[in-house]
Amino acid sequence: MPSAPGSGISGSVRLKYVKLGYQYLVNHFLTLLLVPVMAAAALELLRLGPDELLNLWRSLHLDLVHILCSAFLVVFVATVYFMSRPRPVYLVDYCCYKPSPSFRVPFTTFMEHIKLISNNEKSLRFQTRILERSGLGEETCLPPANHYIPPSPSMEAARAEAQLVIFNAIDDLVLRTGLKPKDIDILVVNCSLFSPTPSLSAMIINRYKLRSNIRSFNLSGMGCSAGLISIDLARDMLQVHPNSNALVISTEIITPNFYHGSRRDMLLPNCLFRMGAAAILLSNRRREASRAKYRLMHVVRTHKGADDRAYRCVYEEEDDEGHSGISLSKELMAIAGEALKSNITTMGPLVLPMSEQLLFFFRLVGRKVINKKWKPYIPDFKLAFEHFCIHAGGRAVIDELQKNLDLSPRHVEASRMTLHRFGNTSSSSLWYELAYIEAKGRMRKGDRVWQIGFGSGFKCNSAVWKCLRAVKTPTDGPWDDCIQRYPVHIPEVVKL
Repeated sequence: MPSAPGSGISGSVRLKYVKLGYQYLVNHFLTLLLVPVMAAAALELLRLGPDELLNLWRSLHLDLVHILCSAFLVVFVATVYFMSRPRPVYLVDYCCYKPSPSFRVPFTTFMEHIKLISNNEKSLRFQTRILERSGLGEETCLPPANHYIPPSPSMEAARAEAQLVIFNAIDDLVLRTGLKPKDIDILVVNCSLFSPTPSLSAMIINRYKLRSNIRSFNLSGMGCSAGLISIDLARDMLQVHPNSNALVISTEIITPNFYHGSRRDMLLPNCLFRMGAAAILLSNRRREASRAKYRLMHVVRTHKGADDRAYRCVYEEEDDEGHSGISLSKELMAIAGEALKSNITTMGPLVLPMSEQLLFFFRLVGRKVINKKWKPYIPDFKLAFEHFCIHAGGRAVIDELQKNLDLSPRHVEASRMTLHRFGNTSSSSLWYELAYIEAKGRMRKGDRVWQIGFGSGFKCNSAVWKCLRAVKTPTDGPWDDCIQRYPVHIPEVVKL
């Protein structure tokens, strides 16, 4: 017999309220337990008269020595606690490089260049199909050297791109924060595929005349997740160096990495990667807390490099004709899923409410003891975070995480729109996504942000930030001239 109209809806509504009730009960268990106890104790004290309270105090037999010893013990324990706890790390502000419109590469321009560079019809059709399904828009940008026919990937051109994107991002950050060169104590730069001598960090020190005793680091070869590795390194340095500022630069230099061959697994980066950079100012100075945007809560890093499949799924090599490039394995998404699973297993206990942790634990025990065929419980991370910044590595990456984490289209909107407007800017993409959320005016005090990055090796890294103040909608930044147009509809296939 068919069910009555609306019975399915009413059942789902009842189930929703049952789950909400369960979450409230578990998450506030201690409060619900202690309130009646405290109320009973208060009523008992109110029932006692002044004489009975005085006799109770005298019965404790406290003298001056006991009181002083107790006070000393309390002060000692409090001192040890405050001295041993981690120093807070604040994100004062950040800026993203905004490419000039002259660097834009519409689909038609890109494909025309490919036709003129390569005579391989199969490669041309393959790259056309990739672009049609990539999720990229018509305003993504490539550096000047890649606009030449053929591209001119010289050392001089690569340095010019590095100076362009990095110096512009730093200049904007200096203008926005009033940062002075002498105020920078720690410098961390990450760029995977371009590692010149002197290093990019030395280039920055030379340009801005930074102090001679600055602690500088240059990370290379660590893939698209290197931005969060840089944040983790800066955090560790700020834990051991009090009253310090750390400048973190995340970028990828595209100029020397254009692939000229015809191997399909090595042509993908040509279609997806675009120019970009971000400059981030971190600090552990207490006085910066009042103007800082965010506080760093957690960083969780997962490295699957011990597995040969994971190690080789993103691999720089030469093809049979001697052309160097980055090959992307067909197993990439499966390996990324495994890395994400390991990462959230560590992240979950740090951020999830107790209600979700208990459900995860009971399902895990049930699978071990009762039935191994039970599906594993996927925690609802929407209860832990208001905003998600998923590395805009490609449409498939965003789709997979949206499915696995059961996220709504709004939760992945920043990632999809960043991919559409700027392409895959590697490690800096997370900051373009955060800038999108701010430009939309969605960031509120107390909001929590989860940044998720994937990179070669294979790595999955996460960072959790807590918003310290209501972030005003910025009037500058990478989205200032186009945010009113977003979000846009991105079709599954754009016919070229």
